[in-house]
Amino acid sequence: MARKLTTSSARSEFADILNRAAYAGERIILHRHKKPVAAVVPLEDLETLERMEDSMDLDEVRKRLNDPTIPWSKIKKELGL
Repeated sequence: MARKLTTSSARSEFADILNRAAYAGERIILHRHKKPVAAVVPLEDLETLERMEDSMDLDEVRKRLNDPTIPWSKIKKELGL
């Protein structure tokens, strides 16, 4: 479970928050006016998320490569250009 802090608390505990994320692997959610606005996570978590996003993007590209292409002339004709 991620630790929750207000942004004002986070300001005064910034160094501690960074250390907890970097060395203890903790995830900290920052709140402003009782709404979550940001998170401090270990770099490993961010790298994992980025790899997942890249994989999803690659899957989408592969899917689109198999889609039939529409000639530009046909598009222009349909749009009346």
